Amino acid sequence: MDGRRYVGIALLLVAGGLSQASTALGQPTTKAPGLVEEGNYDSGNLGMQMQPAPRRDDAGPVYAVGPWPNYTLPLADGQGRDVTQSFCGICHSPTYITMQPPLPSATWKSEVNKMIRVFGAPIPEAAAQQIIAYLEAHYTPETRKE
Repeated sequence: MDGRRYVGIALLLVAGGLSQASTALGQPTTKAPGLVEEGNYDSGNLGMQMQPAPRRDDAGPVYAVGPWPNYTLPLADGQGRDVTQSFCGICHSPTYITMQPPLPSATWKSEVNKMIRVFGAPIPEAAAQQIIAYLEAHYTPETRKE
């Protein structure tokens, strides 16, 4: 097959559409799986694509949506919860605490200190100690409740 024939086939596909080109090549036309409606190609408007009119739904203009799901687990109840939520919530969601696996006490202490020293969290020393105590009381392997 020479190059002119390939060019001719490519032009036939573009100008006539896939189903028309398949018929011209002697192949039976088949509908693609999942195809709802085939397009019609007008040879006079090759530079423009006409869009079909949008489908109308019979549902009407009023519909209801249920409540949005709340995926954020609340922090565990206990002493230091409010301090933890208020200071940690300045920079991130409490979800960052609840989505962590149970961490050892030393890891929670280093995380709180990292938030203060590295990320500049404005947590006073007394509040940091309350936060660490709260995290140790509720989010370590020994204390985590599912």
